[in-house]
Amino acid sequence: MIRAREIRVIDEEKRQVGIMPVPEAITLARQKGFDLVEIAPEANPPVCRIMDYGKFLYEEHKKEHEAKKHQKQVQLKEIKFRPKISIHDYNFKMRHVQRFLEEGNKVKVTIMIRGRERSKPELAQHLMDRILEDIKEHGRQDGGMRKQDWALSALLVPAKSGGKDAKTKDTQGSPKEVPGNSQEENHA
Repeated sequence: MIRAREIRVIDEEKRQVGIMPVPEAITLARQKGFDLVEIAPEANPPVCRIMDYGKFLYEEHKKEHEAKKHQKQVQLKEIKFRPKISIHDYNFKMRHVQRFLEEGNKVKVTIMIRGRERSKPELAQHLMDRILEDIKEHGRQDGGMRKQDWALSALLVPAKSGGKDAKTKDTQGSPKEVPGNSQEENHA
């Protein structure tokens, strides 16, 4: 499967053997009981290594699995409200929305409109405006609001935090003094 005329060969102990024609490298690999595996086809000349091909496939699979493990999977969470929600329930659900956004997830906020509430869709609009205002520090609306006769929904995405360094937290704590601590230190 190696298409180049000459290749750079590396042996099973990762030492460089040199540049040689492909048939000569294949016979060298067969004498040692291994396969000739092309590991860098874009190099000039291409780099091939004398090794066990099954072990090579296993290592490649392991690298892919490790790379996938470090990726963040963004999930879509949904929180449903009603136009006549109590203040306690509203605060409880808003804490969930804030937590989901801080974790980096997208949140779909749906305001369910049922029965006689359909005659006053402006109640749902006022509630959605209040939600968007309260969530301003943690996230923003992505796209427009989706209106149906039974619901009003919007998609919220986390606010940009300024890159990966912005996620590291200050381990020393706040630079402000806690009132009362300085008095205790003076008396001690």
